[in-house]
Amino acid sequence: MASNKPSSSRTLKYNDGATQFRLRLIVSLLSSRPLLLRNIRSDDLDAPGLHEHEASFLRLLDRMTNGTKIEINATGTQLRFKPGVLLGGEIEHDCPTGGESGTGGRSVGWFLEGILPLAAFGKEPLQLTLRGITDGTSDVDPSPDYLSASFVPLMIKLGIGNDDTPPPSLRVTRRGAAPAGGGSVEFYCPIVKELTPLELVDFGKVKRVRGTAVSCRIPPSSAARVAHAAKGVMHRLLPDVWIHTDVHSGSGRKRKGAGDRTGDASAAGCGPSPGLGVLLTATTTDGICLSTECSMNHNVSSESSNPYQQQNQPVERRQMELPEDLGKRSATLLLHEIHGGGCVDTSCQSFALLMMCLTPEDVSRIRLWALSQYAGVSLRL
Repeated sequence: MASNKPSSSRTLKYNDGATQFRLRLIVSLLSSRPLLLRNIRSDDLDAPGLHEHEASFLRLLDRMTNGTKIEINATGTQLRFKPGVLLGGEIEHDCPTGGESGTGGRSVGWFLEGILPLAAFGKEPLQLTLRGITDGTSDVDPSPDYLSASFVPLMIKLGIGNDDTPPPSLRVTRRGAAPAGGGSVEFYCPIVKELTPLELVDFGKVKRVRGTAVSCRIPPSSAARVAHAAKGVMHRLLPDVWIHTDVHSGSGRKRKGAGDRTGDASAAGCGPSPGLGVLLTATTTDGICLSTECSMNHNVSSESSNPYQQQNQPVERRQMELPEDLGKRSATLLLHEIHGGGCVDTSCQSFALLMMCLTPEDVSRIRLWALSQYAGVSLRL
């Protein structure tokens, strides 16, 4: 049986295909060691080799670096990656959406999650513009709003951005829900010479909860119903809960809902697909931020509890998840994270552990809840 562990030579060699694809490329760039991936979906007869979004991520890394060499065999099942030097600068990139079928595409959050560990180590500050899907994929990919609420504050705690340089920032300039996309995101990150060791062990007490309910091409009342349902659950924990609505139409104008104070995204309207999602962030007395997000489930059926019957129902007989159920589900997930008592939320664990490896020799300490499967595999890399 082929080993999944890297060899002892300078080249990082893996025989288990596209597992931890982005993370292995990140480690290759940060360690300046060549990477060899074999058996990339070699058993998949329908679509062997690299997928469209993975090839697009390689093109993005190639634009961010100088001297990078990428070799892919004819079938796409083997990749040789020789890392170059990270440059930074102004970069624009189109992320594949996969069209109406949704196959072969990922959201801009998937690309940003792979870029964030590299952003601060270039020759000059990174100004990245990504276009594609921004909302509606929280079950598989993080949204830019979630990365801004969870990952970016952790980067600031690591010393990225000081008195002389502005801190990292992530801004959605145009919304684009799955599957058609059409959104745009701007990310800025200054360079850093040395990271600051992390010391996140004290959780404290939850003092406030903030959130945003985002809707695209859906009646404005839906976002308000999500916010009301989420507040109904969170008020059992504390009174300081505030959730504003961010409602977008396709007319190029943004409707303002109750409590809306955002004004930077978007005179440009939104993409062609409808979508509804919510992001909640809890802040503690010790400065810990825990975030969760949910997007509307489009495959809910109330007519039958039989999975086989649900699968064979025509599309017009299916219905979307109720906004009230979406709000309650998001609030329950946040309460679950708070109950765990970790100093970073579950989806941020892998990023936090990777950045701790890049800090100086001073000891970094962090308090985690139960490790996610992704973070556990990352530790074995």
